[in-house]
Amino acid sequence: MTNVTANNHCNEWDLLITDANIATMDSSIDAPYGAIDNAALAIKDGHIAWLGKQTELPAFDALATPIISAKGQWLTPGLIDCHTHLVFAGSRAEEFEQRLQGVSYEQIAAQGGGIASTVRATRAADHEALFVLAKDRLNALYSEGVTTVEIKSGYGLDCENELKILEVARLLGENHPVDVKTTFLGAHALPPEYKGRSDEYIELVCNEMLEQVVAGKLADAVDVFCENVGFSHAQTRRVFAAASKHGLPVKCHAEQLSNQHGAQLVAEFKGLSADHIEHLDEQGVKAMAVAGTVAVLLPGAFYFLRETKQPPIALLKQYNVPMAISTDFNPGTSPLCSLQLMMNMGCTLFRLTPEETLAGVTRNAAKALGLTDRGVLKVGMRADIAHWQISHPAQLSYQLGVNKLLNLWVLGRLN
Repeated sequence: MTNVTANNHCNEWDLLITDANIATMDSSIDAPYGAIDNAALAIKDGHIAWLGKQTELPAFDALATPIISAKGQWLTPGLIDCHTHLVFAGSRAEEFEQRLQGVSYEQIAAQGGGIASTVRATRAADHEALFVLAKDRLNALYSEGVTTVEIKSGYGLDCENELKILEVARLLGENHPVDVKTTFLGAHALPPEYKGRSDEYIELVCNEMLEQVVAGKLADAVDVFCENVGFSHAQTRRVFAAASKHGLPVKCHAEQLSNQHGAQLVAEFKGLSADHIEHLDEQGVKAMAVAGTVAVLLPGAFYFLRETKQPPIALLKQYNVPMAISTDFNPGTSPLCSLQLMMNMGCTLFRLTPEETLAGVTRNAAKALGLTDRGVLKVGMRADIAHWQISHPAQLSYQLGVNKLLNLWVLGRLN
């Protein structure tokens, strides 16, 4: 299969990668992984200008075009981590140890632990401290081939600190090769100062908080934790309605611990994704299928919390709901900063195939963020490209602990 640009200015390519096997992840190509073997790929102005069999390369000026040989190794789209809580301060390692010794979550919370401890630490940290902490985490993802990351707020739980988290996330995007998308998650948990007054807090989220987030252009989407230990279906609807008035797409932490029909609600708002979804029912799956809402699987939280109820993978496949996979990196329930580990867990815990997991961190993860310019390697898309020292794409889900990344291009730039 060959794709060429409309004007085909071959002599003006910024880079040509030859001798490659390419897992395009393009579902229109009738081959596993959308693979093209013995292929070449050209980059111009940060985007893919040509892609196809190397034998079908159009004539070009070899003296004027920089050429890199992939030496028979594999190219994939840059990986996308579509659900993270990357900006926070503090550690919950001692709580992890306590839980293993039999102390309940309720007891830990009564002692001031749990999410309240992360909120205290995050509120106490300034922009610089949060930036340094988050940059280290972002570097870890980048080293594994991640080129796009979503970062949620949710550990400030007041106007000043929710804005601070989003400002740090925006700053990370401006000062790091990884492209950062931000999500306002003010409705993550009830802050201690609003105990017993959840409706009043939701009023704050929908008005003062959201208005300042929009005024500062700090968020690309809005999220809510719709759960019996989070916010109700009615409260979630209020936040979604407020977000929609501001033209912001919505997503939802849904059906993680119980079925509150959050996935069906986010689908009603034509939302981007429903995330976690272990307790999702067929009615919710049908609603997501109709709305085009992506199911974001978070095997790290499933693993770390030692859950036993799996997401309804068979139903999602039956109704052709796209499945993304993400780290859910956070200090309490998924302190696992490795998207490749999530790919392995997607296979071992949820019985996905390696091809399904790679789709889950490329084209489906892009869809979960509302992005149409990445996640697939084809002409016109962003040149976010990972070059791997592997003999087959399944190795990305199979082997852990060995860095297989050789090169990484973000918007056509080798970093």
